[in-house]
Amino acid sequence: MTSLQATLQNWQSAPHSRWAFHHVDKLMPTGTIDNDPVRIAPLPAAARPLGMAVGREAFLKATATDAIVVLNDGEVVFESYRRGNDARTPHILMSASKAVIGLLAGVLQHEGAVDLEAPVQRYVPEVEGTVYQSATLRHLLDMRSGAVFDAERQRAYDAATHWVPTGPGEADANLKSFFAGARGPDGRHGGPFRYVSANTDLLGWALERATGESVATLLSTRLWQPMGAERPARITLDRQGQARATGGLCTTARDLARLGQLMLDDGRRGDLQVLPPALIDELQTGGDPEAWRTGQWAAAFAPIAKNIRYRNGWYSVADEPSVLFAMGIHGQNLFVDRRRRLVMAKFSSWKQPIDNLSLWLTHKAFARLQRSVDPS
Repeated sequence: MTSLQATLQNWQSAPHSRWAFHHVDKLMPTGTIDNDPVRIAPLPAAARPLGMAVGREAFLKATATDAIVVLNDGEVVFESYRRGNDARTPHILMSASKAVIGLLAGVLQHEGAVDLEAPVQRYVPEVEGTVYQSATLRHLLDMRSGAVFDAERQRAYDAATHWVPTGPGEADANLKSFFAGARGPDGRHGGPFRYVSANTDLLGWALERATGESVATLLSTRLWQPMGAERPARITLDRQGQARATGGLCTTARDLARLGQLMLDDGRRGDLQVLPPALIDELQTGGDPEAWRTGQWAAAFAPIAKNIRYRNGWYSVADEPSVLFAMGIHGQNLFVDRRRRLVMAKFSSWKQPIDNLSLWLTHKAFARLQRSVDPS
């Protein structure tokens, strides 16, 4: 498959996205998230794969699947690659990146390296006088900041990310200058869920300031190496080298599935405690259900589940069968069912950023997997 002349102008649009989503480093600068080649966690094939509807060609085609890996109790029960991808291909996660950054933030909090209840300006004084002035890191993590983005501010943010071509006067646009320049009265922080992608980019900057390490290094040392990733990952950078923490993570489906398995194993790999068990519990129960119920997406997600919480970039479904999931536009997903010890990592290249039918089909497919493991 060729690039079809993918550029910053068209890389998120079909048909260019089919190539671009797994060749992001050809379009923009990226930072490397190193793995440890001598500590790769095995993903053995199951002796008996699950006989599941998710493997049907119609589902994979209907949801524009690029890669899918399903684990049950740490074993691969289904795996498929298509549309130019394979087991070694790094694919962009889009906003599923937020969930990985959310895990990182929880690890750093457990270390005592950062206080997630602290105001952002403790770590990033540059936001004083901006719409983020009184927001806490927790507000950023849980999409409860009061920052409002009108069309002008959204355009400035888009230019700062280095994901789109610059216009007149935007040649030097970057994330740090965007946040420092987002002047105006701050909104009411701590209210209902309201999705603002910029929140996680600001969080990434705060984590770097708190630790003195780049987001790429933090992800490598706290997650990628200790969990036993098979391949290095990458993260997109703006024009000044700042990580796009909100959506720029690129990894293989197998390594994303390994991250899900780590959560099933209470954050432990062998003798090493990579994630605090309390963090994983918090993702399941720590979000504010009222913030979700009165928030921006409650009605849109009702066909999937009514009882949802959002915590550290993760969606938690309290209905049965319960599940934690991460998601990004154009069909990027990670599902984790702790009780049934089931993981599904799925990459796609939907034609539209949001495809409600494909999203519904993907959730239904995982529900069928859950029933196949536990028919009750």
